[in-house]
Amino acid sequence: MNVTGKTKITGLFGYPVEHTLSPLMHNAAFEHLGLDFCYLPFSVHPASLKTAVEAVRALNLAGVNVTIPHKESVIPYLDTVNEEALFIGAVNTIVNREGTLTGYNTDGRGFMRALSENDIFPDNRKVLVAGAGGASRAISYYLSEKAASLWLYDTDKTKLEKLASDLSEIRDNIRILDSVDPGDFDVLINATPLGLKATDPLPLDVSRLSPGQTVCDLIYKKTPLLSGAEKKGCRTSDGLGMLLWQGVLAFELWTGTFPPVDIMRKALLSGMDKPA
Repeated sequence: MNVTGKTKITGLFGYPVEHTLSPLMHNAAFEHLGLDFCYLPFSVHPASLKTAVEAVRALNLAGVNVTIPHKESVIPYLDTVNEEALFIGAVNTIVNREGTLTGYNTDGRGFMRALSENDIFPDNRKVLVAGAGGASRAISYYLSEKAASLWLYDTDKTKLEKLASDLSEIRDNIRILDSVDPGDFDVLINATPLGLKATDPLPLDVSRLSPGQTVCDLIYKKTPLLSGAEKKGCRTSDGLGMLLWQGVLAFELWTGTFPPVDIMRKALLSGMDKPA
């Protein structure tokens, strides 16, 4: 990649960002298409988020992705937020158009594209989402449109009730759980961070699972939850597809060009194979 005075900069705001695979897939796509763009990770402490967002405009960055812990707190610092992201209450992509910063959320659409790519269809199924944070809000917005019923669970009851309340304004199939029996659902999705660390407890009791169920994890590696679900004969899907497709959609927002999906996927997989 040759950086010039005309190179347009994109990147990622998060804290931490050292583990991110996003630069690999975006830079591979830019290079493949011959676009004069590059993608950089920016470690942004929460106390510096407002300054960092102002820098997008000041430095004329083309745009950035936004990840944990900034997806919700970034909204007040943007000029506009599209309707989808505003309802979800979380932004994962910022586009700079001549100094106007617009927030989008491509997580939910990316997740649904990843499901369909793996022939997983929540249509008319009983679906459970564990977790009520920003990622859960994004996927639940779309899942609730397809599922026969969408059941939500989180130990943080305030977040749980807020998510259920917001979704119930547009859907009539939303339910809250005080406790979870994983055997009761067709499709189960872990939208919590549990599984990132080897010492984390399981977000769901795998002993209650059985063949015929589908278990998804938004974490983009094979977690203990997915390993346990596979042993019970369940169909499983990790979060790598969501990571890929949310990036595909963000790339298109920044460049106006649909990227080479297979090139981005290959770059992600190569990054997964490298030791941390």
